[in-house]
Amino acid sequence: MAERCAVIAVCGHEAGYGRALEGLVGPGVSVVPSGRELFRSISAHRRRGEETAVVPMTLGRDPGLVADTARTLRALAVGDPAATVLTEPFGTAQHLVGWLRAAAGRVPEDSALLVTAPSGDPFEDAELYRIAALVRRYGRHALVEVAFKGGDPDPAEGVRRCRLLGAQRVTLLPAGFAPPEVPEPAGPAGPLVDRAGPLVSASALRRVLAERVADARRRLRENGDDGIAAGLSAAENHGHSHTHPPGGGHDHDHGHGHHHHGPGHPHPHQHPSADGAGQVIRSIA
Repeated sequence: MAERCAVIAVCGHEAGYGRALEGLVGPGVSVVPSGRELFRSISAHRRRGEETAVVPMTLGRDPGLVADTARTLRALAVGDPAATVLTEPFGTAQHLVGWLRAAAGRVPEDSALLVTAPSGDPFEDAELYRIAALVRRYGRHALVEVAFKGGDPDPAEGVRRCRLLGAQRVTLLPAGFAPPEVPEPAGPAGPLVDRAGPLVSASALRRVLAERVADARRRLRENGDDGIAAGLSAAENHGHSHTHPPGGGHDHDHGHGHHHHGPGHPHPHQHPSADGAGQVIRSIA
């Protein structure tokens, strides 16, 4: 297998269709939205005979991005002279809980948390409420609310709700790749509004990308698995399976198959507990 591998980061709404990753990814990584631009990018690498790894840039709330990417790769795979692999997604909902808990740990305890992300479909938005509930359950902040950029409630409404619940200070906690915009204060009586972030530092983002690519290339080399078959069922099963915490070790056999679990049923060695989220936190510290 060639040493050099072109990397394509394919983006959906969680990454602003690529805008949120500007200046964050390393050289040699192409950032494209899903669909026609992804098709063109892969086709260009194919013509040059280059090995390509495609990373779905979801944080666990957009399984449709994984499935759409897999369908594009499947359409291009026939007669492909160069290897094209679909990696596991950048993150899962379990990773997102850990990243948010790490960010929350740097916010004063007397502040309300407003977990904020780009709006998706109703199921994706409902997933953010579940994630925020886990952040509150295993954190030290009494008030954790949710807001959506381009959705309901928006950040301004989220801050208003926090104020009505007695918050004197509100910290926006980004659950997307781009830091949320801080809404204009409603008046002198409103709470102090601040923003934490970014959710994942540029160095951690590059490290996770490299890990996803390395894992996918090893899976192709050892098992002949290009990741496309597993990716096709991602939306149906609400997420690509068998994802390891960023920076986590691989102390078990990769020869077994991929098994998918719903949001309430994580991978057998991932659990929505304080310890599980702590593994993710320690890996990006």
